[in-house]
Amino acid sequence: MPGYPPIADHGLIGDLQTAALVSADGAVDWFCAPRFDSPSIFASLLDQERGGHFTIAPAPAHEDVTVRQLYLPDTAVLITRFLTPEGVGEVVDFMPVAPRPDVPTDRHRLVRALRVVRGTLTFDVACRPRFDYGRAPHTLTLDGAAAAFHGPDLDVHLRSGIPLEADGRDVRGAVTLRHGETTGIVLETCAPGGAAPEPITEKALEAALEETRLFWHGWMRRCRYRGRWQSMVNRSAITLKLLIYAPSGAPIAAPTMGLPEQIGGERNWDYRYTWIRDASLSVRVLLDLGYVEEADAFRRWLGGRGRAPRPPGGEPMQIMYRVDGDPHLAEEVLEHLSGYRGSFPVRAGNGAADQLQLDIYGEFAYAMTHSSDVTELAGYEGWQGFAALLDWLCDHWDRPDEGIWETRGGRKDFTYSRMMCWVALDRGIRLATAYARPADLGRWTAQRDAILVQVMERGWNPERGAFVQHYDSEVLDASLLLMPLVGFISPRAPSWLSTLDAMDRELVTDSLVYRYNPEASPDGLRGSEGTFSLCSFLYVEALARAGRLDQARYAMDKMLTYANHVGLFAEEIGRTGEQLGNFPQAFTHLALITAAMALDEELDRAAERG
Repeated sequence: MPGYPPIADHGLIGDLQTAALVSADGAVDWFCAPRFDSPSIFASLLDQERGGHFTIAPAPAHEDVTVRQLYLPDTAVLITRFLTPEGVGEVVDFMPVAPRPDVPTDRHRLVRALRVVRGTLTFDVACRPRFDYGRAPHTLTLDGAAAAFHGPDLDVHLRSGIPLEADGRDVRGAVTLRHGETTGIVLETCAPGGAAPEPITEKALEAALEETRLFWHGWMRRCRYRGRWQSMVNRSAITLKLLIYAPSGAPIAAPTMGLPEQIGGERNWDYRYTWIRDASLSVRVLLDLGYVEEADAFRRWLGGRGRAPRPPGGEPMQIMYRVDGDPHLAEEVLEHLSGYRGSFPVRAGNGAADQLQLDIYGEFAYAMTHSSDVTELAGYEGWQGFAALLDWLCDHWDRPDEGIWETRGGRKDFTYSRMMCWVALDRGIRLATAYARPADLGRWTAQRDAILVQVMERGWNPERGAFVQHYDSEVLDASLLLMPLVGFISPRAPSWLSTLDAMDRELVTDSLVYRYNPEASPDGLRGSEGTFSLCSFLYVEALARAGRLDQARYAMDKMLTYANHVGLFAEEIGRTGEQLGNFPQAFTHLALITAAMALDEELDRAAERG
């Protein structure tokens, strides 16, 4: 297997309970099962030697190979095409969606169909699973074209259209196909001792591909977006769907862990969990696109977190959970893994779950009140829990916290956190009034107004002519791009336009936006980071709402040129234009969609005005 591919050189496939990354080299180099947050089976992306991979690629005899990777339009079916002087071959990768994806299962299929469309091509196959992040041994059972890898908590079966041979505890094989010929390999996970899958046939492969293609086409037909950036919005919507754990409705931040924000650095986190913060954009985007079922499923999951017993930290809610709502995300360092291109440590779990981040109550309320059907929340029991949360917030909002970016440099009075506490109370007041629900409106209103006064007086820095990151600093922070978007301030207020100008001078470079300057505001971590793609799209929306349409459209179009070859974004863009951080990141694709819709709306309004 070749060295570490660029983070961006991957496509994503999945079945709504887990997902896999497929590199442009033909390697499945990241795959966890049975859930997104389960230990890995293939993780060579984090350690080439110990991580494990499942690779199908042209044999070394094909020396001059050009690779193209693409999705079948409006699907999660990924094609990796190999062009050689001898022939053109394809590996078609997809994960069939079960008839009941909302029912948790340990059975997941990863289908890899091989075909040659011109000439002749020889494919080499190597399957080297490494269970439990490469910590657990496995045994191999091999019978011709069928193999089974037995790990401690999971079995992995291969059903192949080509003969396989043992390579130690792994398997390998090779097949030469000519024009029009097709074969394939199906990998299937199951509980230890589970029934082995049936042998594969060409007809079964074709049926599975057709069912998967039709599933995604049917899902995309529900999308209401018809704007200027159709293909990018569609790809982002499919990516979001792939990252939603169907049994609970909870979206994960990204399907990966440990991918670095700086090559060789320590900013390497596990993103395979659900952040309350993502709720604010997720529910809004899903509803705006027409995906009411998905929005309400996530809202129900959120409601469950609001009603659950207090998590270990003692606050009413914590900032993130596992996809099933489990609040326990103990962080451990996987000492045996070297990390992507030496980016160590590799962490599983996320210690930031215990941080105090008061903004989550605003995002929770924002999401709950943006539902297409708030009757559950407005019902007496749901309302009691929500009102009790706001009563608690009235007594606890005025505290330093760790802030939205989960810095590990100590608690401060972050402006964004205060603003989102205002959002929580403001949305609660609106809901109580609209549905005539019992509430201490006088107290909620007084505290909401007190927050606004405090932010205006202490979050505003007259020397900078801008709202700043926290009350004791002069540092700008791109999270405040959400100030007008949540209604805290008018998008054309002089103080906001001055803040936008300050950000443009200090945080923006060629339309790409840094979230803040770590050198000016130490965050307790070594190293630097790239521009934050989420913030770049929030910047587009802020520009559009401010009426700066030419600037907004340029920023949008320029940002889209940084997508990878199949339209996906990692968390960050590095200094040389490379994608960095966990991949693909849901929050970035959410912000892309909101930016596209906002800019479409403002451009259409401008056209109507003439």
